[in-house]
Amino acid sequence: MQDTDLIQLWKSYDKKLEENLAINRQNTFEITKLKLKSHLVSMKPLKMFTIILGILWVIFLDSLIVVLFHFASPFLLISAGLVSLLNKLAIGIYIYQMALISEVNIDAPVISTQDKLARLKSSTIWIARILFLQIPFWTIFYWNSQMFENGNALLWTLQILITISGTYLALWLFFNIKYENKDKSWFKLLFSGAGWNPVAESIKLLEEVEDFKDER
Repeated sequence: MQDTDLIQLWKSYDKKLEENLAINRQNTFEITKLKLKSHLVSMKPLKMFTIILGILWVIFLDSLIVVLFHFASPFLLISAGLVSLLNKLAIGIYIYQMALISEVNIDAPVISTQDKLARLKSSTIWIARILFLQIPFWTIFYWNSQMFENGNALLWTLQILITISGTYLALWLFFNIKYENKDKSWFKLLFSGAGWNPVAESIKLLEEVEDFKDER
């Protein structure tokens, strides 16, 4: 076999190898996009369940306020009202997230999907921040006139410490729950469930999709 034949054979082999690599890259690219879509879709059932549960909880709280308005302690009414308000805000964000997930098109430009994932990530963090603001109200809803009339110093010292601790915890979480702290152990503990992991995985997959597009 002459040198020219060897060169042609090598070029032919090289061309086939490049074609196979291109096909493999394309297949990997498509599989990655499907995984991305799968992660996003997997969030919808849990979010829908949470919305329904949240609506039922808010209805219960609002009904409680109406029924007990003339009888209950002001602390119960105020606590129930504010907890209901915070949950309504969270429900609104969940509905917004459902709309975002439905709008995601894996064939759309990467920047469009990046924007939606960024908003999904940000709104997930905001839901947690808002809901943790409930903590102080769970420490005062049972206050009543009898506690003020009959409570002793020990009871009120303990109660005030509980309320101050709950308020501090709520405010600390509100101001510290942010994406910059995602690698901290307490953040991972709070955001290690089905409501956060698909978002984080989707962001990683989107970065892979972008890398594939740069290589093509």
